[in-house]
Amino acid sequence: MTLKTTLYATAMASVLSIGVAATAQTATPPGAPTAAAPAMQAAPAQGTPMQAAPAAGTPAAPAATTNPTVGGAAMDATKTVVDNAAAAPNLSTLVSAVKAAGLATTLAGPGPFTVFAPTNDAFTRLAPGTVDTLMKPANKATLVKVLTYHVVPGTITLADLQQKATAGGGKVVLTTVEGEPLTVEIANGAVQLTDVNGNKSYVETPDVRQSNGVVHVVNGVVLPKLN
Repeated sequence: MTLKTTLYATAMASVLSIGVAATAQTATPPGAPTAAAPAMQAAPAQGTPMQAAPAAGTPAAPAATTNPTVGGAAMDATKTVVDNAAAAPNLSTLVSAVKAAGLATTLAGPGPFTVFAPTNDAFTRLAPGTVDTLMKPANKATLVKVLTYHVVPGTITLADLQQKATAGGGKVVLTTVEGEPLTVEIANGAVQLTDVNGNKSYVETPDVRQSNGVVHVVNGVVLPKLN
């Protein structure tokens, strides 16, 4: 069974048009998103013995990478997308939507997934009433369609996006789990997403590592064609 089949197993056969496809996003680019810089190590106190260098031929231990916080909450790289999102106060709307769409079990699975996760503020940029409408049981198929448009199979880090964009002349087109393309550009140091309707949003916090993939927190909701 394919990933797409799993995600759509509970979806309705037809997609409801709720008038949000042409909604303009007002997200603006943040400063160039970079991974949190590791704290500088303090110089050893005077008289403190230096650690012995590793013996010749002994591989050096890899440097530990600190996972970014999201909404002030620590993100545990050993936990799943769903578990970490539930711990982030600024992703509560997304978590509620994932549960309403019946996708929590799938996104807690092995994956791996790359998730562009809209913040609570991102959802407020949709037309008034859109979120409430999407959350209704009758619109579950549309909600699944919107959420799976934010998911790309595999683990794609910020460095991967930059490399792919450079190879593609400044942009890369990703195929989402929903099936439609999502364009990613590196513009003035910011990572810009453009959906099939021309709406733009930007990555605020990249490379939040998960046990089953990676999350990039974004400041806008990307939308597939809904009619």
